[in-house]
Amino acid sequence: MKTFVFVGAAALALAAGMANAQVNGQYKPAYGAPLALQTNGTGFGNSTSGDALFANGSELDGVYAYAAGGNLNLLLTGNLESNYNKLSIFIDNGSGQGQNVLDNSTFFGLEGQFNGMKFDSGFSPTHHISITGGGGQSTPSGYGLFVNAGRTAGVGGNAMDGDYLGGNDGQNGGALNLFGGNNWLGALVAINNSNTAGVDGSGLGTGPAGVLTGIEVQIPLASLGVASANGLKIAAFVNGANWDYLSNQVLGGLPAGTGNLGGDGAGNYNGSVGGIDFTQFAGNQYVTIVPTPGVVSVIGLAGLAAARRRRA
Repeated sequence: MKTFVFVGAAALALAAGMANAQVNGQYKPAYGAPLALQTNGTGFGNSTSGDALFANGSELDGVYAYAAGGNLNLLLTGNLESNYNKLSIFIDNGSGQGQNVLDNSTFFGLEGQFNGMKFDSGFSPTHHISITGGGGQSTPSGYGLFVNAGRTAGVGGNAMDGDYLGGNDGQNGGALNLFGGNNWLGALVAINNSNTAGVDGSGLGTGPAGVLTGIEVQIPLASLGVASANGLKIAAFVNGANWDYLSNQVLGGLPAGTGNLGGDGAGNYNGSVGGIDFTQFAGNQYVTIVPTPGVVSVIGLAGLAAARRRRA
């Protein structure tokens, strides 16, 4: 019995540690293996600065996720160039109330440049998060990170939500409490731009699996309208500063050798990304979160130990 309680206490500590891990743009063991890795060298420049905040290129190397403490934790490893390029994250909560073809008249907080974008047949996002950053802001570091978000009408969104959540200095524990905003999503967001490895401008470089820093997001599961992260679907890509020119940095990945998608899927600029149809590309340009047996069993053991102690 003493041994069992000891194991249970250790499991409880591990579960608590996962729930309280700092949002800082760095990989944690709780993330486990990637849900997807990049399949293309970046068409938006390879970052060589090595600075924790400022990057001179954009790439997405891998996508990682875990749930703990009632929150979804996401890590998109790589870099987001400090020229206000946008990282777009779309989430399908599985409610059937999302949009396979985007329409910003009923997807509140979504920029009009996305109108008409079509996702793979198994993906209909209900939520969108847009992350961007650059210099010249009144923060101690001279860097500002800014976050917008939106949701479809079917999951409780309305035209009064306001799409700007807030900002920070790139870190701040992820708290979006600078530059105003209304963080109705309850999100925490941080960036670590120090990566100089992973994919490069000509190919897979040293390999995307070795990159352990990037953009980290924490969102309460309740804000996504779910009780569990299992089955959530996620798509992410790097877009231009005006949401109007898509790179080839998409996760799940595009077929190897695919160039920047631009506004029409063929690399052309037309002022919007509404002409992109992801069904034209092989594979799924999204990932699905599935249960992580090790984490589930540890948390389950912790709960069982606590129950045993209450009965003792």
